[in-house]
Amino acid sequence: MAGLYIHIPLCKSRCAYCDFYKSTAAERAEEVVGALKREMAARREFLPEGRLDTIYLGGGTPSLLSPEQLRGLLGRAAELWDCSELREVTMEANPEDLTDEYIAGLAGTGFDRLSIGVQSFDDGLLRMMNRRHDAARAKDAVKAAQRAGFDNITIDLIFGIPEMTAAQWERSLDEAIDLGVQHISAYHLTIEPGTAFGQRGLRPIDEAESERQYETLRRRLGDAGFEHYEISNFALPGRRAVHNSAYWSGEPYLGIGPSAHSFDGARRREWVVADIGEYLAGVGGGDIYDGETLSDRELFNERVMTALRTAAGLDLGAMEERFGRERVLALAGRAERFLGDGLLVRGGGSATRGGDSFRVPAERFLMSDFVIGELFE
Repeated sequence: MAGLYIHIPLCKSRCAYCDFYKSTAAERAEEVVGALKREMAARREFLPEGRLDTIYLGGGTPSLLSPEQLRGLLGRAAELWDCSELREVTMEANPEDLTDEYIAGLAGTGFDRLSIGVQSFDDGLLRMMNRRHDAARAKDAVKAAQRAGFDNITIDLIFGIPEMTAAQWERSLDEAIDLGVQHISAYHLTIEPGTAFGQRGLRPIDEAESERQYETLRRRLGDAGFEHYEISNFALPGRRAVHNSAYWSGEPYLGIGPSAHSFDGARRREWVVADIGEYLAGVGGGDIYDGETLSDRELFNERVMTALRTAAGLDLGAMEERFGRERVLALAGRAERFLGDGLLVRGGGSATRGGDSFRVPAERFLMSDFVIGELFE
């Protein structure tokens, strides 16, 4: 399968925790849309099969674009690639943008999945994060989307926020469950130096509290019928994110827009300059791109990293087929100590050839970065 990611780098304001590339020059929306269309045409051959399985508009804030602009982007993609068998078309949106009028305008655009950036259902925490909506607006937005016929909705939540109490976190989870959405993504806050949180000198919460909040997340969503299929992602049966799952399994994807990344499914990774001015000036030319050709070792380590972040885990048979038996035996040797202390388990995951697999138990996912690093070549 192949995916198309379109990065909309525009926001009305910057959230206090955000370290992604974006611009608050929302008045340049039409200029950006035109450049995205031109870049799609210039980059068409990056996906040689000429067919798309998924399209994902992320940001930034895609819901700052009008329904007509969104329709134009998807229409341009359909002119350039075969989109006749799309499995999923997702748009990220902020709650304050999802009015009844706006959602009605999305009818017929082609989007069948909404990813709504709620982050919290606590008004005090939302103000702390410099979000533009409150809890009531977030709930209204989800309900409006449901009334309009969207039956594949995911919401984002953040935990690990300094000063957030256990009760606040539990209430946010309960509100999310009660809304009846199909998918929930929950991310632990990381305080980066260049963000407003970093500049304020906020300190991360301690490890024990992180683990308590993560266990609350797993328990509440598990009790509500959600499958914990990736470290930060939970879905009702049959509602896993198709586009994002392709990232974790090494499928090819093309990224369009400032700071977007692409992977050809084999060895080549490329990315676009993270500057809206340079992007608009250079789109269609080669001077806004950089890239690398991955070595066998880099590919091996990347597969270990992405697979062990998922409940499916790492298929050792597939690894042996791709990288050779000697390298997999060496990996198994490095894994022994983690099998002994329960940070890794064998079987029950992604093995598809009657072979073996390694996986990090979901309850130990917070330790996965450490385990993965120790398993790298």
